[in-house]
Amino acid sequence: MKCLSQFEKVREASRDLVKISPETMSNVLLQLADAAVANCAAILSENQKDLERMDSANPKYDRLLLSEKRIEDIVADICNVANLPCPIGESMEQRILPNGLELNKVRVAMGVVGVIYEARPNVTFDVFALCFRSGNACVLKGGSDAWYSNQAIVAIIHDVLKKNQINPEILQLLPPDRYAADELMNAVGYVDVLIPRGSQGLINSVRDQSRVPVIETGAGVVHTFFDPTGDVALGKKVIFNAKTRRVSVCNALECLIIHRSRLNDLAELVSLMADKQVELLADDASFAVLDGHYPTDLLRKAGADAFGTEFLAYRMSIKTVDSLDEALEHIYRYSTKHSEAIISEDAHAIERFFNEVDAAAVYANASTAFTDGAQFGLGAEIGISTQKLHARGPMGLRELTSYKWLVKGNGQVRPA
Repeated sequence: MKCLSQFEKVREASRDLVKISPETMSNVLLQLADAAVANCAAILSENQKDLERMDSANPKYDRLLLSEKRIEDIVADICNVANLPCPIGESMEQRILPNGLELNKVRVAMGVVGVIYEARPNVTFDVFALCFRSGNACVLKGGSDAWYSNQAIVAIIHDVLKKNQINPEILQLLPPDRYAADELMNAVGYVDVLIPRGSQGLINSVRDQSRVPVIETGAGVVHTFFDPTGDVALGKKVIFNAKTRRVSVCNALECLIIHRSRLNDLAELVSLMADKQVELLADDASFAVLDGHYPTDLLRKAGADAFGTEFLAYRMSIKTVDSLDEALEHIYRYSTKHSEAIISEDAHAIERFFNEVDAAAVYANASTAFTDGAQFGLGAEIGISTQKLHARGPMGLRELTSYKWLVKGNGQVRPA
């Protein structure tokens, strides 16, 4: 293993994290926030080197792009994490058994968290902040597209750690080559859990090949259903925000489902999309309504691949249904179980949607853009888990912990 030395170092260094006080962790992260601001120009300079190697038309380009505003947002997330309570040692359950044994179930760190991700340098900051605050060491395998950015960020983090006499080996950045990902997926005994972040192809590859336990973070084929009672003004605002706020993120809307009885409102619902040059892939019924009421060069008939696709672009499909049941069936067929929404004034329909849609986050009358760790009050996120084992939805500090039982006795023995 070419990365064996890094795995050994991070495993050994992880043992020291339990000795660091929550106050020190918080102070280190606040210092990191200051260092990110102080080194903003250097980070952006290295990021520019990455951007120059990528076609700006690539859907990953927006994810790769850093700016002063995005650095400010990253810094805000680091500060949020620093100011959240450290979960380590938190008592989850206490009880005394009839034999007098005192049981206390407490949160503990996972140990070493591995993350494989693509062209998203903000993840480097987010993962370290969350792992450090939750007592975890981390091994990062970023994509080659963000290599210059990631190196610059890790150098800043290491510098802050050294200034605080903390072993910088708790954060390892692996080479951008494919072999490093393969070795990380097979780092049994060194890495406790592996979290992939990126395209569905990346996630599937890690899930299928990894020998290290995986928490699956899903791609976002996100739907919003406009039902017979939906408010047009509300729906127009919510749909526009969900689709266009940032098209490259996993909570972006990819498919609008509309009840046939509301097709006359469709042109108004999507009217703001034209200003953002959103291409609409419409089924036959919705195409007939929009033809002549939406820019011709941005309107297409939906093909077989229009549904169940994460576009990560200014593109959205439209599906017409005749009932809530049909909408639920469409979501069941194509959803990646990330985020789903309904726009409705019918309390019964909302209740059914909440109960029957199987997704990590289910909305009524709000934009799916809120599926985000910072927005949920978690400080930041290490990913959006779309599975049901261990964690689901935005993963913050508590989702990066396991637990152990502390048992106190006074000489109890178990009968033979």
